[in-house]
Amino acid sequence: MAPATLLRITLAVAVALCALGAGAQPVAAPAAQPPAAIATGQPAPAVAAAAWFLFDAKSAQTIVAQNADERREPASLTKLMTAYLAFAALRDKTIAPSQMVRVSPAAWRAEGSRMFIEPRKAVSVDELLRGMIVQSGNDASIALAELVAGDEKTFVDRMNDEAKRLGLVNTHFTNSTGLSDPQHYASAADMGRLAAALIRDFPDYYPLYSMKEYRYNNITQPNRNRLLWIDPYADGVKTGHTDAAGWCLIGSAKRGERRLIAVVLGAASDASRASETQKLLNYGFQAYDTIQLYPSGKPVSSLRVWKGDANDVAAGFDADQYLTLPKGKADKLQLTLAATEPLVAPVTKGQRVGVVKVALEGRPAAEFALVALADVASANVFGRAWDTMRLWFR
Repeated sequence: MAPATLLRITLAVAVALCALGAGAQPVAAPAAQPPAAIATGQPAPAVAAAAWFLFDAKSAQTIVAQNADERREPASLTKLMTAYLAFAALRDKTIAPSQMVRVSPAAWRAEGSRMFIEPRKAVSVDELLRGMIVQSGNDASIALAELVAGDEKTFVDRMNDEAKRLGLVNTHFTNSTGLSDPQHYASAADMGRLAAALIRDFPDYYPLYSMKEYRYNNITQPNRNRLLWIDPYADGVKTGHTDAAGWCLIGSAKRGERRLIAVVLGAASDASRASETQKLLNYGFQAYDTIQLYPSGKPVSSLRVWKGDANDVAAGFDADQYLTLPKGKADKLQLTLAATEPLVAPVTKGQRVGVVKVALEGRPAAEFALVALADVASANVFGRAWDTMRLWFR
């Protein structure tokens, strides 16, 4: 869709909302729901994997998915959470990129893929991050976990706490590496949302995921993410494989302002996980658009306030709001506003005061929480009493 067309659609939506706010009778607002996947006339591709998930990072919207909430072994996709906590420690300056780390016997003896750190040779945090992210080194993961939390067990507790904070409801970790364990699991949807959080929260470190190879201890190892070679827009994220998990990949690509994240779990081979992930990314970019519906901080309605020192309050959104929908459908959106009623002072800036519902061709598409854009203090005792009587006779 051309930029000019998107602009006209966005303006039309804004005008419709303003008109609605002026003339619609407010009603009680239900809880806002996150955007749901919207069916398109172009069928979704068949994906050869046990579970998969395609997500638009800007709209936080699922495009297509299969078995996406099923708990499965995530293998080395686990290292996304290990990296997330290591990046947080760097941000909080509890560790430093140039800090030298002594390698423990537990890290040195790590099973599975390795970056080949040695107990006799200290290694920097920077080197460990590259060894974990590019080479998928289990030894690097354990060394970072021990540095950040003192020991891997304490670090795993932090991993699970962070998973809860991020809303990853089908995820539980027992180690920092992804080695198989009956109580170590995650879902495709959770891994996609974790990848989105990492990209959003740590943009300065995310470019590490686009490195195609890394050399340490005179050993060069390639990044196992084949998308970095076959898709010029791909810039991450992580591969994983165990016998139980199958071949797994979180792939992300950015085209223009859009970023899509695709998760494939349980593919049949290394080549298959790359091709199936690429298939999902291509489908998302080709079959869907993401448009900005509402800018942050701009009034879209004025709502009646009772018992306040002002009779109304401007309502809008505290963050830019985006919607992903099938290409060519943006002009078929229908919008309705449901306001909190009665809205009684005091009202605090940022307080939820309603919801805007979006439908596409009569089908629910999304709901966005409407918030107050200013404070409204309580009226004096006479004003409150007068509005109390008026409310009785409404």
